[in-house]
Amino acid sequence: QVQLVESGGGLVQAGGSLRLSCAASGRTFSIYAMGWFRQAPGKEREFVAAISWSGGRTYYADSVKGRFTISRDNAKNTVHLQMNILKPEDTAVYSCAAKTYVSESYSTGYNYWGQGTQVTVSS
Repeated sequence: QVQLVESGGGLVQAGGSLRLSCAASGRTFSIYAMGWFRQAPGKEREFVAAISWSGGRTYYADSVKGRFTISRDNAKNTVHLQMNILKPEDTAVYSCAAKTYVSESYSTGYNYWGQGTQVTVSS
């Protein structure tokens, strides 16, 4: 089992920045990749960004490329999502996820999820 706890959400004005963190515990040695997803009211959950746990390769949704940066601290079993130039359409509940098996896709197939943290961007 892997447990995930997010922090860092909040309210920010458009153009501002927020940094989300996700702390993993439990069988962290089994993590293959970690990602961030978001779900806005009335919409389906969508992929935001992911990072491979060993090599540190990063992947981003087109909507956040150039504005968001995902990073990891293996020693602390923590993943961060630095969000810059935030837009009202970035408003959503952001969830951290981990996958413990190898797969080609970094946007699907996650088997552990955090509880989510609210990000609200005002115009």
